[in-house]
Amino acid sequence: MTHTVIGIFDSKEDARDAMNELVQKGFIKEDIDLSNRKKVTGTDNNMTSAGDGISNFFNNLFSDDNTTAQNYSDVARDTEAILTIQTDSKERADQAAEILDSNGAIDVDERAAQYRQNYAQTSGTAQNQTAATTPNQTANTQGEMTIPVVEEQLQVGKRAVETGGVRVRSRVVEKPVEKTLRLREEHVVVDRHPVDRPATEADFNNFKEGDIEITERAEKAVVGKEARVVGEVEVGKTVEEHEKTVSDTLRKTEVDVEKLGTDVDTDVDTNARRANS
Repeated sequence: MTHTVIGIFDSKEDARDAMNELVQKGFIKEDIDLSNRKKVTGTDNNMTSAGDGISNFFNNLFSDDNTTAQNYSDVARDTEAILTIQTDSKERADQAAEILDSNGAIDVDERAAQYRQNYAQTSGTAQNQTAATTPNQTANTQGEMTIPVVEEQLQVGKRAVETGGVRVRSRVVEKPVEKTLRLREEHVVVDRHPVDRPATEADFNNFKEGDIEITERAEKAVVGKEARVVGEVEVGKTVEEHEKTVSDTLRKTEVDVEKLGTDVDTDVDTNARRANS
């Protein structure tokens, strides 16, 4: 089962230090993704639930927990780096989380609570100021009304995701082999047989003590092994590009202006209603 660990950092340098430590501790670099961002400050911006790339990412990741997804989205907008690690066990996920915390990862729940508190204080102050200035504004703008025209715009971006891969593993196997050799051996043969003839001068010359040595020789099999390269396996990647059409529905405000008739006498109509009452 794959476990995803996310660390959000105020500093790009802290995020890079965390990534380097993860690699040193044996985490696969291809399973680590570092996303550097341009820091955006402002409480109103942090509390806005905009459908941007960050919100979509965390909504997909925490599909069963909207509160957690919202907290991560709000905090990530005000930071410089997001570090994501994929692990194959809970133990490795816990180890990765400890490394992120030791390198300065943000406590998301605590930071999100601070944002909500600041937003509530800012909203209360703005409402009080609006209530204090409403009479003057009404007097200055009596008879006027502003209708905002809102239009949604489609924002399309790209992000890299893992779609598969290949793991190439080499192993050493053994197999028995046989080879037949023809070996030569020498053997000394001694034959004794009786002889009855007169001794010659040569026989008298050999009529003395002495030793004769005859050596036997034999061939033995000598076994040796030599490693040779008999093939190669090349692993690489090819890149293909294709076009994809993204469809969505956008909303906008349309304002229709209808001119009303002006034949009614306002003063006469008002006096008639008073008389009837």
